[in-house]
Amino acid sequence: MKLIIQRVKKASVKVGGKIVGQIEPGLLVLQGVGESDEEKEVAIMAEKILKLRIFENQQEKFDQSVLDIKGEILLVPQFTLFADCSGGNRPYFGQAAKPEKALPLFEKFVLELKKSGLKVESGVFGAKMEVALVNDGPVTIVLESPSKK
Repeated sequence: MKLIIQRVKKASVKVGGKIVGQIEPGLLVLQGVGESDEEKEVAIMAEKILKLRIFENQQEKFDQSVLDIKGEILLVPQFTLFADCSGGNRPYFGQAAKPEKALPLFEKFVLELKKSGLKVESGVFGAKMEVALVNDGPVTIVLESPSKK
């Protein structure tokens, strides 16, 4: 699993011109599911996101998590995170999971994050989406599941 985590002041996602997910301060998380990803990784990665200390304290040091600030999370599925461009100019997505595998893992990820009690919204799996955000910092972190390292 690959995740792009952006600390945001606000973010939203539209499908067909309609907002389907919208948050105020918190995290925008782009999630890619790979062919080799397993269900057990979902809880590990969700916990990592929830505890990741990328929000500043009074001394402007990264010392608070999204849980600490009672922030919000917008999760957007994005298979293109598995793009392999090493063979030429057209990306190859062979390492991205097929929808029948990726969709259940995306849905489980949403549910796992919601267990935190924070507001969690999401994009629509398989849809063409428009994502808007105001990056705070900017702070952008790339995470990969332990099995990818």
